[in-house]
This record gives sequence, structure tokens and C-alpha cells, in this order.
Amino acid sequence: MQNQKARERQYEALADAHGGYWRYGFIDHAYLYNLHFPPERFFELIKSQIHELVLNYPVAQATLAGWVGDLIDQPAERIVVGNGAAELIKIVSGSVAKKLIVPVPSFNEYANAAPEGTVVEFALEIPSFQLDVDKFAAEAIRCEADVAVVVTPNNPTSLSVPKADLVRLLKKLDDHNCMLIVDESFIDFVSDRERVTLEKDIAQYPNLAIFKSMSKAYGICGLRIGYMLTANEDFAGKVRAGIHIWNLNGFAETFLKMAPEYREEFESSCVQVRKDRDLFYHSLCSIDGLLVFKPDANFVFCRLPDHAPSGPEVARSLFVEHNIYIKHCQGKSMPDSDRYVRIASRTPDENKHLVNLLGEVIATGHA
Repeated sequence: MQNQKARERQYEALADAHGGYWRYGFIDHAYLYNLHFPPERFFELIKSQIHELVLNYPVAQATLAGWVGDLIDQPAERIVVGNGAAELIKIVSGSVAKKLIVPVPSFNEYANAAPEGTVVEFALEIPSFQLDVDKFAAEAIRCEADVAVVVTPNNPTSLSVPKADLVRLLKKLDDHNCMLIVDESFIDFVSDRERVTLEKDIAQYPNLAIFKSMSKAYGICGLRIGYMLTANEDFAGKVRAGIHIWNLNGFAETFLKMAPEYREEFESSCVQVRKDRDLFYHSLCSIDGLLVFKPDANFVFCRLPDHAPSGPEVARSLFVEHNIYIKHCQGKSMPDSDRYVRIASRTPDENKHLVNLLGEVIATGHA
């Protein structure tokens, strides 16, 4: 009993921790990152340069943007590099945007970083959780939003918005001086990435900015790297003005400099993530009564059957009883949010273990 109470206290504490999970020894099916990258030779490089990286100032924005440009084959002047995408979101939502519109449920930081009264939430279609871009554009125009946000694949739903829909949305918003931020943080896990990303089309759309958190795809959560890509010089300048001179440390700097050399390993790692994810999805579909949304990212969105415990109850039970941490969606802006969970795909063995335990919880009707 005493151990159970200690586990429950730890579970409660994790809600406000936002990281440092590696210190606790549980299986993390909550945070969303690539388990198969970076390659070991990157860590060996860091070890060999540890003294220099700790003792010296890192480089500043112009050099960082050039290195990201080398990685994604884009001019440096189109790029702003952030201390994670969260820094860029804070700047745009907190000071650049006057009125921001975002579909919900989605990544909370876009709304959380904005001053009160400056965010409009647009509900996704229920029960499909698809974005109707025509209705979204109409609402953005009606409320006179100057910044609209679309996360694709979306978090927590793991669903993508078709590229053709995004292009149509861009054209509708351009007539009303509204920038569209397309957050492609999970785009590398989509099966046909090159056909769905807008990255190569950036020069065609002056009202487009692409945000990318490198933590997810590159598995470097602790390094904190994100970037914005846009051909809109004015918008880039406003965001760049909010960045302080040394916003990335030497460890992150080293990763960006070396990242182009790891392209082959990165592509292979994404293939493995997709294989693991697809197998995980099909296994989850075998649980009777569980509604499983077909994922495009490296995590799966599920609705628990009505007879099962709630999302918070399931998440608590898996942690306290089985040392597994998943994300429940209670509090997200959607109907019946306490019936939904978001589960990150890990290794095949870990995924199989999670499926077995979740199936037991649902079958027995109690956590």
C-alpha cells in the first residue's frame, strides 16, 4: 500500500514535470520522439568535444540558420532557428500575432502562449477529427485572424491534412492578410512525406510559414532545436527579432552542423518508426470496443469504449500498477475528452506489452 501511494504521488508530480522522465525508470508511451536516432557516432563526437562545448560560447543565429539550410536545402534568410519550436511558438503567439486561430484539439502551446482574448479555437469535425479547411478559412476571415495554425500530422489525433487542402487554405487566407503556420513536426513519419510536405513549395506562398520541432523526428528532445521556414521576409524579421543572441547551446549547435552527415541513418530510422507504428496500430485494432484512428505520426489516438474506465483512470492504473506512462486527453478542447488517450509507439515488444495490458483493462471494465 505504501509503495502504491508513492507511485500515485509520482504520477501526480509528472503532470507538472514536462520532462526528466529518464530519471524515473518507467516506460514512456507519452512523449513523442524517434527512438532510433541519433546514431551512436554522434554521441561519441559529443564526448570527444565535451570540454570545448562546455567552455566556449556557441554560434549565433546566422550560422545556425545556414546549417539548417544545408540540411533542408533552403536559403538561410528563410530560416529562424529556435530553442525548440516552443520558443518560436512563444514569439508568434505571444507578440507577433494579434488574433490567432487554431483547430482543436491540437498542440496546446499555440493557445497557451497567447495573451488572453487573442485566440479563437475552431472545432475539428466530430467524430472524424478532420479539418474542414473551407469552414476554417471562413471563420479565420470572419474573426479577422492575422495568423492561422494547422498542425499536420496533428497532435493528439495523429491525422494529416491533405496538401491540396492546405494549398486551398493558403490561397483563401492570402486575400485577407492572414499568415498560415503549418506545423510539420511529425511530417517525417508520414508514409509519403515528399508528396505531403509544403517545404519545397515555400517560395510560392508568401503567407506560409512552416514550423518544425526537430525533437520529434530526430530524437533530440534534450537538445531543444526547432526552426521556422518562410519566404515572407517581413514575418521572418518579426520572429527573428524575438530571438536572443545565443538561444542554442553548443551541444545543439554541434548536432545541426553534423546533421547532414547523418541523412542515411535518419531516413532508415524513420522507416523503422513507421513499421513499428503500423504494427502497433493493427495490434490496438484487435482490442474489442477500442476505436483506433489510423495514424500518420509516431503515436496513436484512441477512444475508449463507454464501458471501460476513463482515460485518466486508465493512465493512472498503467503507471501505478505496470510502470507505463501514457497521455490521456482529458482537458483537451473536444467532446468527451476523458474518453480519449494518445499512445506513443515504442519498440515492438514494448508496444505488444502495452496492448495486452490495455486490452485487459478494457475487458474487465476497471482500471
